[in-house]
Amino acid sequence: MKLQRKNRVRALAVGALAVTGALALSACGSDDTTGAGGGGAAKPSNIKCDGKGKLLASGSSAQKNAMDVWVQNYSGACKDTEINYQPTGSGAGVTTFLQGQTAFAGSDSALKPDEVTKSKQVCKGGQAVDLPMVGGPIAVGYNVPGVDNLVLDAKTLSKIFNSEIKKWNDPAIKQLNPDAKLPALKIQPFHRSDDSGTTDNFTKYLKAAGGWKHEPAKKWEGEGGQAASGSAGVSSQVKQTSGAISYFELSYATASKIPTAKLNTGAKEPVEATVDNASKAISEATQVGKGDDLALKLNYNTKAEGAYPITLVTYEIACNKGNKAETLPATKSFLTYIASKDGQSALKELGYAPLPTEIADKVRATVAKIS
Repeated sequence: MKLQRKNRVRALAVGALAVTGALALSACGSDDTTGAGGGGAAKPSNIKCDGKGKLLASGSSAQKNAMDVWVQNYSGACKDTEINYQPTGSGAGVTTFLQGQTAFAGSDSALKPDEVTKSKQVCKGGQAVDLPMVGGPIAVGYNVPGVDNLVLDAKTLSKIFNSEIKKWNDPAIKQLNPDAKLPALKIQPFHRSDDSGTTDNFTKYLKAAGGWKHEPAKKWEGEGGQAASGSAGVSSQVKQTSGAISYFELSYATASKIPTAKLNTGAKEPVEATVDNASKAISEATQVGKGDDLALKLNYNTKAEGAYPITLVTYEIACNKGNKAETLPATKSFLTYIASKDGQSALKELGYAPLPTEIADKVRATVAKIS
């Protein structure tokens, strides 16, 4: 098992994505001091190490592939620190952080006001803040034999995931794909079983652009369908189930060679799920957090040419003040690295969008003030 884990992390570091299982990450492979990651990823010598011991964190599975590489690079430089990140899902990660069990959390949705209030019990003299760290497209992956070029829109997706459109040759899908040979195959929509920021962002898109009948939330509210845990779980189900469709980060689609739908947004051409197209959409985001909180509002209803609207930003959630003395040095050191130009440069080859410069500069300044 240790060998498999080590091999997977090394493979990730050269851009071959691994998405199987939900494994805690540790300093395995830390004897590699050559700057694994490729494509401009940080060399361990560029990382400033502080603190010793184990640093616990959990949350978003959307950023798991990025975390794999970041932990590998950081561990190669900082032999005395073990980073243990468990991709339990955004909801579980936030809960665990607010219980004081982890140094930081990963979440694909910003904290709610009541969660910020609760965080003051953990962050003595301060509060939890949202630090945007990973951006990227949420791909709509599908498994329809004979169809390798599919166009969908928000309205049709809303009906598919609410079990109102049940066959792949439904007239609504045919209208969007006049040249495709759509089979009379049952649609098998899969959604996340865990509380998920990916679900929250996906349903925000459905609501904003497609008339989704439910309120966007981390917990799935749609009718019917089947559930699986984590992005790895739903992508695996799509890979092996004829007629399946689901939503997950682009890196999972890339790794498993799952075809992804283009979106009819009202632009001249349907938009493909790519890192660059997601970056165009994320660049339209506005900051809604105050002070050190850098929560963003995304434009899910963009019609800009080449802008892919189903995007997410994963936040690292940490105390701006009042961090535990035993974890503060390593927390600040690790967050400084992943927010750095070196840390961000490793993302694009993994199917993620590096932060826009203006946002990245704010994140770095805020991390520098953590105490």
